[in-house]
Amino acid sequence: MGRPTGAKKRAADPAVRKFVEAVSGERRSLYGELHKLIMGMYPDAEVVISYGVPTYKAKSGRVGLGYWEGGVSLYPYGGSYLDEFRAKYPEIKIGRGTINLKVSDTVPVAALQQVIRHAIEDPHP
Repeated sequence: MGRPTGAKKRAADPAVRKFVEAVSGERRSLYGELHKLIMGMYPDAEVVISYGVPTYKAKSGRVGLGYWEGGVSLYPYGGSYLDEFRAKYPEIKIGRGTINLKVSDTVPVAALQQVIRHAIEDPHP
């Protein structure tokens, strides 16, 4: 999933780089996998620190990624679309607006793509 011809790569926000580099190992690897997933879907997303975590802004929505002790959290910032994800993946901890992926979890890529798509394209369901 390359960048369209003529598209410019954005310079990385130093605060985002510092956040990402603060953790190494398995959590950073999982973070990288989720980062690639989001950027593959929205290559022109602007990545900034918002609410203390890197936040990917595109179209009219946003999603955030942050570290927690056991893995990486995806912040789609709420939405009824999380109910379907919660029902399908009860082994993954899900809060009101957060999906907490453990480094030991199998990442449900297609389901996460659906959550990310809703958060970016239909943020106020």
